[in-house]
Amino acid sequence: MPRQHWLLFGLALFCGYWLNSWAVPLFDLDEGAFSEATREMFARGDFLMTYLDGEPRYDKPILVYWLQAASVALLGWNEFALRLPSMLAASLWAWAVYRFTLEISGSRDKALFAGGSLALSLIPGLIGHAATADALLNLLLALSLLDLWRWFSTPSKGLLLRVYLWIGLGMLTKGPVAVALPLMVTVPFVLLHGRWRDGLKAAFFIPGWLLALAVFLPWAVALSLRDGGEFFRHFLLDHNVSRYTDTMESHGGQLWYYAAFLPLIVLPFSAWLVPALASARRWKTEPLTSYLLIWFGGVFILFSTSATQLPHYLLYGCTPLFVLFGLHHEAITRRWLALLPAALFLFLLLALPSLLPLFPPPAHRLYERGLVDLITASVGPGYYLACGGGLLLLALTALRPQLPAWQATLRAGIAVAIAAWGGVLPLLATGQQWPVKLAGLKAKELALPTVAHAIHMPSFSVYREAATPHRTPVAGELAFTRVDRLESLQKEVARPLVIEYQAGGIVLVRVD
Repeated sequence: MPRQHWLLFGLALFCGYWLNSWAVPLFDLDEGAFSEATREMFARGDFLMTYLDGEPRYDKPILVYWLQAASVALLGWNEFALRLPSMLAASLWAWAVYRFTLEISGSRDKALFAGGSLALSLIPGLIGHAATADALLNLLLALSLLDLWRWFSTPSKGLLLRVYLWIGLGMLTKGPVAVALPLMVTVPFVLLHGRWRDGLKAAFFIPGWLLALAVFLPWAVALSLRDGGEFFRHFLLDHNVSRYTDTMESHGGQLWYYAAFLPLIVLPFSAWLVPALASARRWKTEPLTSYLLIWFGGVFILFSTSATQLPHYLLYGCTPLFVLFGLHHEAITRRWLALLPAALFLFLLLALPSLLPLFPPPAHRLYERGLVDLITASVGPGYYLACGGGLLLLALTALRPQLPAWQATLRAGIAVAIAAWGGVLPLLATGQQWPVKLAGLKAKELALPTVAHAIHMPSFSVYREAATPHRTPVAGELAFTRVDRLESLQKEVARPLVIEYQAGGIVLVRVD
């Protein structure tokens, strides 16, 4: 890779996945839950099972918690250490896409655009910044399916063993999806292209299954012997089957949900969706294109029909889109069209502080009003510097006509990342998460028994450094809650409440 490409790719990785990861508190719900579960592993001395605020946590298998535990053991308890496994996994994900695109195309420009567009797209950047399992899972799914294509192209036992290694690690990260997705892609591909013998050979490769099970079973068996299979009963039924058939945590959606969100997921590279998806007409003559679009299309259909929908679920099928972006990097030649998504996004961010007061939450939504008021009051020079700097970089890029559209859009991606992770992320943290962190630190300082009342923000427990049970407080205890829940809390305890800390929509009270 020429030096300029190395610099651009390295800058894309830093701005897309690492920028400001050390400077903002953990976000609830997900970051707080994963981090508190990791903290409680140390507190309990139990690295086999996860707990959240003292209750068993059945959400995910164990690998991401082990990685977070290793990171904090090396670097101490801080946000950067908790997010480090995700940042590394996301960076390796982009690198895997770069290497694969280079192998199949022989073009460093195509590889740079494929890996760079993944690193700088909005939602991949979000999970790369988050102390959760999503970046790790996407890395392992990408490695397994990219290596599976390599095996279809040049079969070898070593390649197939590597596919099953990624599947085993994926099972240890998220469970059945690590097996289901390769099957969902392989079956239609081999049937469409008459390669069913290759499909059967891959699916019934006994050494591979032994390797995958050797990775997954030691933990699974040890845990099941201890809890009688309780973890897997809840995990498989509640967090896999029910997540598809029932709406969980108010994350319902519609059939059009992912079609509407897809341009935002890959922003500012939205213009490349057209040539990437239009390549479907060549599925008969280009088996790789067929493979990539089956991968994307299968995930798109699966989650569009799911009862629980979140934007980052579609990322399981977006790796092939970024490869296609790279393969068709010169398909968009109109620079204004390529740069338009970034320009609209950055102008919206600059206007956001002026727009927020125009749409205040209803008067009875006290928590939301407190959050919005705190965000509005916290807009300062740093926000405008990040968003204005991003817009200035975009303008300078637009004024360089010698840059082809794909190179200009990579620079626009850096501009968007600077604004999103340098400006918007700290501002959101000021309104939503700094009050939670400071409440947790205050509770730690007061050293009184503490409960959470009608609120689920587990990062409070991380900063308090103690599990926080969810129940009604009694006299002498602290209660962590939302400002709109104070009235109901007062009725339940029938005692005076002394406010020890309040900011935004968060309040920490002592029952007198």
